[in-house]
Order: sequence, then C-alpha cells, then structure tokens
Amino acid sequence: MQYRTGAVGALLNIYGNCIENLKAAIADLPDEKLRLPVTTNTTDENCISIQSILTHVVYAAFGYANSIGNHFNQTNIVRREKIDRNTVQQYGNDLDEAFAYTVAVMENITDANLEQHETALKIQTAWGQYYDIEQFMEHAIVHILRHHYQIEKIIYC
Repeated sequence: MQYRTGAVGALLNIYGNCIENLKAAIADLPDEKLRLPVTTNTTDENCISIQSILTHVVYAAFGYANSIGNHFNQTNIVRREKIDRNTVQQYGNDLDEAFAYTVAVMENITDANLEQHETALKIQTAWGQYYDIEQFMEHAIVHILRHHYQIEKIIYC
C-alpha cells in the first residue's frame, strides 16, 4: 500500500483500503452468483443482486470523483455510464479504475481546499445536499463500507 501524506492522502488511503476490502470480500464469489436475485422485497434497482449493487458502487465512485473534479477544477467531466459486469474480476478492475481516477482528480487538491464553511463554496450533490471536498470523500468512503456490509450479509447470511 502506498502511504500518502496529509489529510488528502489520508482520505485517499482510507478510500483505497475500503475498496481493497470490498474486492477481497467478493474475490471468491462465483461469477454466476452475481446475477442471482438477493431479495424480491425491493423496488430499488441498485439492490436486486450483487451485480446491481456493485454496478451502483462503481457508478457512484466515478460520480463522486466527477463532482469534485467539476467543482474544483471548473471542468466539465462527463459521468461514466452504468455498466453491468458479468465477472467478479471485471468489477475488481472497475473498482481499481475508479480509485485511480479519484486519485487523479484529487492530485491538485491541497489539504487547505478540503474544508469549506460557506455553502456557496461547497458542491451540491445529485441528492441536493451541499458537501465540501472532505465531506464528499467521507461520503464516498462510507458508501463503499455500507455496500460492503450489505454484500457480506448476502454472502454469509
């Protein structure tokens, strides 16, 4: 593992660890189990199967990085589309790509850029809340953790 410095580095290290732990949790899952329905008691398309959960996780990871990049760099990064994968290995590759993309987006962000107290300087999320970069990264970390927990519950319960 690469140990990055500063608050930005710590956020990226923690995020990377969460992604690696999720990948480890699904590593031995047979590919054919990805598409099996995990519940019939949901209308949430992101929770129908492990495949739909992982597709959502990857899509969100790219989206969080895009939001930060678009806000901080004043660029117009186009969000990656949702892609259902058929193998655990493909999802592992997507998660690695999402993390590398996040690292690249965060490359020019300093520790001083992380916290913003004025709403006008924060990023409006797709769900309407306002986050500074630190809050967005913390949300991204917890998002991985929540879905990792959800997937482990499906696998082991």
